[in-house]
This record gives sequence, structure tokens and C-alpha cells, in this order.
Amino acid sequence: MHQSAHKTGNTIAAGESAADRPIADVDVCIVGAGPVGATLACRLGRAGLSVAVIDRAALAPMEHPDLDGRAYAIAAGPKAFLEAAGVWDHLPEPACPIEDILVTDGRPGEPASSLFLEFTREDATQPFGWMIGARSLRVALNACLETVPGVRVLAPAEATVTRQADGAHVRLADGRAFGARLIVAADGRKSRLRSDAGIGLTRLPYGQTAIVCTIAHEFPHDNSALEHFLPAGPFAQLPLAGTAEHPYLSAIVWSDRDGLAQRFAALPDDVFARQLERRMGTGRLGRVTPVGRRWTYPLSAQYAQNYTAQRMVLVGDAAHGIHPIAGQGLNLGYRDIIHLAALLIEAHEQGHDMGAPALLARYQAACRPANMLMLAATDALDRLFSNDNPVLRLARDIGIAGVHRIPALRRAFVKHAMGL
Repeated sequence: MHQSAHKTGNTIAAGESAADRPIADVDVCIVGAGPVGATLACRLGRAGLSVAVIDRAALAPMEHPDLDGRAYAIAAGPKAFLEAAGVWDHLPEPACPIEDILVTDGRPGEPASSLFLEFTREDATQPFGWMIGARSLRVALNACLETVPGVRVLAPAEATVTRQADGAHVRLADGRAFGARLIVAADGRKSRLRSDAGIGLTRLPYGQTAIVCTIAHEFPHDNSALEHFLPAGPFAQLPLAGTAEHPYLSAIVWSDRDGLAQRFAALPDDVFARQLERRMGTGRLGRVTPVGRRWTYPLSAQYAQNYTAQRMVLVGDAAHGIHPIAGQGLNLGYRDIIHLAALLIEAHEQGHDMGAPALLARYQAACRPANMLMLAATDALDRLFSNDNPVLRLARDIGIAGVHRIPALRRAFVKHAMGL
């Protein structure tokens, strides 16, 4: 396994005097070193731009296995971007391809409806996505940030940003300061930069909490994923690469009502395993065994009224958050930076201003309408499926079975979800 070093390279080492290392002005300052901000930094650095990355937290401890239990389904477009950024090659564990997706509807403890939708290998020329653990991605990002020239990591660090028509000014809590042509707000759902800029936010609570965990199971998953719609919220099983100890592993994202989800998550392993099996709707994985700890995440959707302000753009969760029903949250963030990186690299190569209003307007036009469409679609899906209304149940079962029977429609769904 690759061990990322944190004493040399682009990161300020512990014990090093900050005053010894003044910070030069940069093309782009990214605030937030999560998956979206860090990947953007690596991609821009590799293209020859000068980049500063600021995060309140030190990056090395983010690699701790107990910090984040999520696994991400990375679509084809974002995977190509991670490869271009040099991140993919640093993954310490193999990614697991998703080659089959079964979409079903039912109730806990009952077999799934006989009307279903299945996306198979025949619907695409490559896997629908690749499953990687949050920790695995973090290790790869940290390793990449260390080695990409032109990227300066400032973490842990607190920064104050001021923006003017001719450029932005960044001041750290230790007194050092530097200039930037553009500020990228990658500082998450509760983005301080977004609120400081006075950008409005609309929030849609779901009254649902996601339980996230890993399970071992009796039979192989054959790189197949399951999305099983239940009255209290969707239940997803996503294939993971196995280990010597557990050859057959999957990630679970189980959405249930607030309060109830926490009670389920706290159950003893054997009782929790039986509850999981009741929600599968199918016995194709056989007996399941929980592996490791469980996490709970309250679910809500939100969207920023604007993705830009003077000398600043919002990316990822700072711009939007959606229901995990389609597993597209991180992919949407990656689509933001795929568009943004192309614009910034083009401006850099042509000697244009990277924070110019026209460039920012092009970024918003490329991303916000498509993101709002995805937010509306996932919101509608959750409201359509997370109920037990018999009329709606029949309508949605006929709907998903109808899509299943039309190959061209299935392939159109797949192409959009893969980001191609």
C-alpha cells in the first residue's frame, strides 16, 4: 500500500516555521481540500498553473479509517478526470467496476416486485462506474498533492479572503498573505465563502438519514449493484473489491426515517444483518455479515442561487447537495471541476485572466442548469418512491418495467449517469 509522506514536498511539515516560507501569489486559490478541491488542485498543477490549497484540517489524519465510512461510485467521465489529475494511479486499493445495476421496488421482508429495471453489460461499452472507498481516495489525493509541481498545500490553516475587481487577497491566521486571480470555494455544504459572498441557499430536508456500512456476503456480487426502493427510503448495495479475509464485500447505503435509522444502526451485528437481509428484496448475496463500524448521515438537498461571485466560483457541495438515491453527489462535484478546469487551463494557455467575469459566467452556464436538473430528478425520484401509496407503487413499477423494455431509453439513462 502506498504511504503518503507529509514531511516534504508541497505540504508544510509539522514544526516548520511558517515565517520561513513566504507564499508567492498564485493563479488559483482553492479553499477546501476534500475530494473535489484536492482533485482540481492536482489537475491544474499538472497543467502548469500555480495553485494554493487551504484547509482548516491537517490532511494526513483524514486517512484514518474511522473518519469516513462512505464509498463512492465514480462515473466514467470523473474517472477520466481523476486519471488526468494523476490521482487514480495512487489509489492504494483496487477499484471495483459496476457492470450491472438492478432497480427494484418492494417492502421490507417481502420479495421485490416482479416489475423491475436492469442495466446490464449490453447497455454500455464500459463499466457504469467504479467503487472506491473514501479513505482510499483520500490516500491517493494526499499522495498526489505531495508530488504535483506548482501546488502549495496550507493545512491546517485559517484564511480570510477579500475579493476585488482586479484580484483576490488571501490572509492566513499566522499573518502571511498572498494574491490570487481566482478563489475556488470547495468548502462544503456549510461553505463560509458562500455565505460571506451573500449567495443565497435553498435547502430541502428529507426527514431521512442514511446508514452507511460494509457487509461481507456468502455469494459473489459479480460486480452487480442493487437499488431497492422501500417505503421509508431507498436501499442500495454497491459492489466492492474483496480482501483475503472477506472475498465478497459490498457497500450499503440504507436510507430510513430520521430517528429510526439511528436505532437500526445501533443494533447488534446479528440483528442488524437480518434487517439488512429483509431489505434486499432478493437472496442473491446469501447470508450477510456486517464488517467494521456504521455511520449515519442526515439527508437533505440544497442549491446555491449562484455559482459565482466577484473573483470566485463555487464547486461541489458548496454549490449543491442532492439525495444519494442515484449515487451522483460526488460525480456532480467532479463535473463542476471538469468544466472549470477546461476553462482555466484554456485561459492559462492563452494568457487570459482566470477570474474574468466572462469566464465565470461560462462556468455557471455549463454547470448550474444540468445540476439543477439532476437535483430535481433525484428529489422527484425520492418523493415518488419513498412512500407506500398503492396507486403510486403501481405507476412506478410499470414505469421502471417500461424503461427496462426499451433498450434505447436504457442506454440514454446510462450515458447520462456515466457523465459521457
